[in-house]
Amino acid sequence: MKNLELDLGERSYPIFIARDLIGEPDLWTKYIAGKQVCIVTNDTIAPLYLEKLKAQLGDKSVCEVILPDGEAYKTLATLEQIFDTLLAKNHNRGTTLIALGGGVVGDMCGFAAACYQRGVQFIQIPSTLLSMVDSSVGGKTGVNHPMGKNMIGAFHQPNCVLADLSLLDTLPEREYSAGMAEVIKYGLICDAPFFEWLESNIAGLMSRNTDLLEEAVYRSCVNKAEVVAEDEREGGRRAILNLGHTFGHAIETAEGYGNWLHGEAVSAGMVLAMALSLELGWLGADIYERGKKLLELAGLPTSPPENMDVDQFLQLMGRDKKVLDGRLRLVLLKGLGEAVVSSEAPEATIAKVLRAAGVRA
Repeated sequence: MKNLELDLGERSYPIFIARDLIGEPDLWTKYIAGKQVCIVTNDTIAPLYLEKLKAQLGDKSVCEVILPDGEAYKTLATLEQIFDTLLAKNHNRGTTLIALGGGVVGDMCGFAAACYQRGVQFIQIPSTLLSMVDSSVGGKTGVNHPMGKNMIGAFHQPNCVLADLSLLDTLPEREYSAGMAEVIKYGLICDAPFFEWLESNIAGLMSRNTDLLEEAVYRSCVNKAEVVAEDEREGGRRAILNLGHTFGHAIETAEGYGNWLHGEAVSAGMVLAMALSLELGWLGADIYERGKKLLELAGLPTSPPENMDVDQFLQLMGRDKKVLDGRLRLVLLKGLGEAVVSSEAPEATIAKVLRAAGVRA
């Protein structure tokens, strides 16, 4: 087993990474505060892992909320199902919520935990590669709005993260590839040696070699933990974790949440961010080509959808959370492993890059 700690002072918490962790309750049930537990999951994961999880909880008073699966349900309306259950079961401030699922479940469960009775504790048990390396770590929680992704939410850290790699055995190939986008991101933004390791091991990772997968999840979490510990609430450096996300969120919003998976949209967005960095003269063509090739080897899209136009792209990007005082700030690269947050890219240059990528004028 690999493990690390996200250092946030008195709110620090461990991240455990190995196979079959759910079946080791002595490791993680000590992070449950009281007797009451509410498991939040979805209708895809529940038949696979819910009973196994409940069996580890001994004499706890356990209820569950089974949400519909998919990004399209990451809404305030769906969130109310969690509050309805907590209130109906008389859960108090000592309750602990457990998120059993991917990024949507984790984000919604965490947001519910942040809001219920002004804040209760929760545990993350991510079931997808993307949620193991990204959304379960760092305390970002929230829901989507029809006008923008993740626009309603809160920072609320979990008590622990349990990255049980055996849950990936049932993950569809498309979802697995989507998770690899976030893994590759860490190499691009802050860890050039990791990027080179990924280039050497991508075939084994795509065949889900256990040792390689454990190492990839661990190194991804180490990178994210270091950035979050430095800037928990994204006032500065943490924004580099959003490489490709401003472009990607525009794609997700335009296409309808769930039609493009988050990792797929981020992959196309990272290629656009690299292309813009290249256009600005900040990034070498060799790094652009290596980054694009690695994403392709991971089975990911590297071009934006054909039915978007430049004006639509720019309008949706303008709603991004990184916009400050009307200026669009983008995460760009000045080298392999060297990300910067910049508002220096003129809108005309962004439009030029979008058109070159096939986006309609």
